[in-house]
Amino acid sequence: MPEHETELTLVEPAESRDAEVAEVAGNDTVADAGGTAAPTAGDATVSRAEYDQLKTERDQLLDRLARLQAEFENARKRAERERTEFRDYATGSVVEQFLPVVDNFELALKSDGSAAQLRHGVELIVKQMEEILRQMQVTPVATVGEAFDPRLHEALGSVDRDDLPDQHVAEEIRRGYRLRERLLRPALVRVAHNTKQVSE
Repeated sequence: MPEHETELTLVEPAESRDAEVAEVAGNDTVADAGGTAAPTAGDATVSRAEYDQLKTERDQLLDRLARLQAEFENARKRAERERTEFRDYATGSVVEQFLPVVDNFELALKSDGSAAQLRHGVELIVKQMEEILRQMQVTPVATVGEAFDPRLHEALGSVDRDDLPDQHVAEEIRRGYRLRERLLRPALVRVAHNTKQVSE
């Protein structure tokens, strides 16, 4: 061996030596540092008391899991029922406000007045509806004279108009509405095409 090389000696762990001694002695257990016997890796037997305890714990866990699943299902059904009740309540609240409007339409249909009187009655009903919508913070989308905005307006075509700026709303076909800042439906419009302005 060269002089500069150092001889290395491998030392086995104490546990490994103890296991080998026990195997040679034919024992199934190895004494630990405290002197008590501990089962080796090959010892797979458990006492009846340990088996009964593990079985009880398993049954308790299965029972708890079943109860948690039942509670989750009940909570899901309750949340669904509350959503349905809230939706019905909100719908009922809106419908209730429009019932007088329906009553007035029925009265107008039963009326024997002239066409002018009928028209005046319908105008009053429309005003009543607009007031209800205003109370619900539903407002019409501004159209005629406004710059065409594809986020608020839906164009059905264009019309030649020299009295309006190009790409501004010339006609309203169907009114659009918004609930606060949310668009409920866009307004159907025709857009002005100003040939003079385009040529310039």
